[in-house]
Amino acid sequence: MTLVYYVEDDKNLRELTVYALNQAGIDAKGCVDDAEFRRACAERRPDAVLLDIMLPDVDGLEVLARIRKTPGLSRVPVMMLTAKDSELDKVRALDSGADDYLSKPFGMMEMVSRTRALLRRAGRDGSNNGQEELAVGDVVLWPDRREATVNGKPLSLTMREFDLLEFLMRSPGVVFSRETLLQRVWGWDFDGGSRTVDVHVQQIRAKLGDSSDLIETVRGVGYRVRG
Repeated sequence: MTLVYYVEDDKNLRELTVYALNQAGIDAKGCVDDAEFRRACAERRPDAVLLDIMLPDVDGLEVLARIRKTPGLSRVPVMMLTAKDSELDKVRALDSGADDYLSKPFGMMEMVSRTRALLRRAGRDGSNNGQEELAVGDVVLWPDRREATVNGKPLSLTMREFDLLEFLMRSPGVVFSRETLLQRVWGWDFDGGSRTVDVHVQQIRAKLGDSSDLIETVRGVGYRVRG
């Protein structure tokens, strides 16, 4: 069974969120702070993490940065749940490696739906067989396994970076506007600005190194993977 950790110091919200996830058939455990979260991860690796930014012992973005650098945890999808809801706060979180962002107060149904989406993108819903392969140039993606290589070497991508690259690679040569990418990759309810797409493309290109020209900018329109 999949396991989700929710790191939140507000006892009532933490317990309500964990209860809602459990009722939806998702095994979830609450952690009051980063110290408890560390202990939980040492016992069992989670399949997804819901993370508050304003924690009592450390900034949630620092926790996120550590997750992304920790072997065994680096590919775990993370959704930030926080009262900070400005576009700048969202972009900071997403640029730091978060895969989704939900502002407080939030509805339990939406929270459960987004958590399911995280698990789906991570291939933890039990529906994948790991066989599909996408290859363009020197880049190869295995969507069901959430793995990628460039020139035969492992390519470390955040969940959102992987989703964006996968979407573009499924239609080589087709140009997609930033608005379309926001809708198709981030979801219809994502209200961040189109700058978010630009930032994620820049991050992917940096990780692709010599193969960064795989993603082409079409001035005044958007992006495409070269055909």
